[in-house]
Amino acid sequence: MEVRSCRGCGKLYNYLGPSTPACPACMAAMEEKFQICKEYIRDNPGVNIQTVAEETDTPVKMIKQWVREERLTFAEGSVVGIECEGCGASILTGRYCPACKFKMQQTFANASRRPAAPEPANNSNRGDSNKMRFLDNR
Repeated sequence: MEVRSCRGCGKLYNYLGPSTPACPACMAAMEEKFQICKEYIRDNPGVNIQTVAEETDTPVKMIKQWVREERLTFAEGSVVGIECEGCGASILTGRYCPACKFKMQQTFANASRRPAAPEPANNSNRGDSNKMRFLDNR
């Protein structure tokens, strides 16, 4: 088990992996802020990230992280969006737009395919392959 210092409050806590980026108290506070942001967005569907951050007293960086993790999603037709990490297009949730996701899927599918086995060369001048062969003495 690994012991780390919490980024939020500075206290030591048992780090259990990426699912515990902070101490239990700070994780509970982050979850509470998440629920507040989620309710605010649900009640005000056309709101932008900056307004959500100001009204809920939550850092913009944290809200963008939740959107990238697909925990928060803005409504269709919303003026709010974050940039696709692949091409920079405006998206409502996640890290990549549908076009970049498709390209990545194709790349991974092509990479996972086994390359075709090379065909053995047929040398007809070898003659009987069961016989011993010698190099010419020069």
